[in-house]
Amino acid sequence: MGDLASLKRQGLTKKVTEVATLYHPRTWKEKGLWWTAGLFLVTYLVVNVILGIVWSRSPATFDVRGEALSLANNDKSKLVPGAATTATAIRIVATLLDKPGGYLSNDISMPGVFLDNIPNWEYGALTELRDLSLALRKDFSRAQSQSVEDKDLEIAQPQFSYNSDSWILPSSESEYRKGLEALYRYLYRLSDEDALDAQFFARADNLTAYLEAVEKRLGSLAQRLSYAVGQARLNTDLAGDPSARQSTPVPEQSQTKTPWLKIDDVFFEARGFTWALLHTLQAMEIDFEPVLKDKNALVSLKQINRELENTQDTIWSPLILNGTGFGPIGNHSLVMASYISRANAAITDLRSLLKAG
Repeated sequence: MGDLASLKRQGLTKKVTEVATLYHPRTWKEKGLWWTAGLFLVTYLVVNVILGIVWSRSPATFDVRGEALSLANNDKSKLVPGAATTATAIRIVATLLDKPGGYLSNDISMPGVFLDNIPNWEYGALTELRDLSLALRKDFSRAQSQSVEDKDLEIAQPQFSYNSDSWILPSSESEYRKGLEALYRYLYRLSDEDALDAQFFARADNLTAYLEAVEKRLGSLAQRLSYAVGQARLNTDLAGDPSARQSTPVPEQSQTKTPWLKIDDVFFEARGFTWALLHTLQAMEIDFEPVLKDKNALVSLKQINRELENTQDTIWSPLILNGTGFGPIGNHSLVMASYISRANAAITDLRSLLKAG
């Protein structure tokens, strides 16, 4: 028994010695393992940098009419009212989920965890998608306030309102795909002449209600973009109503400035929102064309889309510049705010035409 125990101890000692020798720096140097480990690390970092660059590219624009025709469940030469808008919503969701790198807002691994431009772009596009899905559910698909909600839009809209950065149980992607499937079902029924339970009402009042929500979003984005250079703002919250009150008193003048590290976040959020909005309004050009022509407002919507197209111009600078007002260095945030403000003003005019035309 003593000899057996001694042999076991010797075997264990030999094994420990072998493992210690293997992981000793001198052994790594002799066998070239340091070089192998270094090469692996450098390769890993290079691959992540390349992926980060590729994944950080903003998605390109797409042909709204072509997208709608490809998804239509009827004669491919015509589109029923609402088909273009619904197909565009579907494409926005698909882009968020299936672009290079997939959905990045909830990534916890490299390189996605270190990227912030595209996650902010995603949040902007997701915000517009949420507004659109809500409008589809409560306005476009209903004839009047007492009508029943569409069964698939009733599913889709809450799915897109799910937390945007959840990575597990359930993940944001899984919830958004459920909403995507519901939109596909709604579009299928909408394009099926035999299915009478899916409707899209292309009326001036529905479009006006949606544009009112868009107007507030654009106004907020323009203000946040302008804060990149700092702004002294007078309190006009209660202007125009002498009897108006607010819950908490605020100073008559306040100084606002976006933190330096947040400037590009706001910029790319605005770029993502306007990307999604551009395609949505292009789709509404198709679905609401008779209404817009009757109000002599089609050209106004076209001009809004022209302004929004400018927000998607190529960014040639490797960084989002933040030069002061009329200083020697440009300011990308102020340029974006200018395009958005002009589009917002045009939307205000369009709403007036729809109401009074």
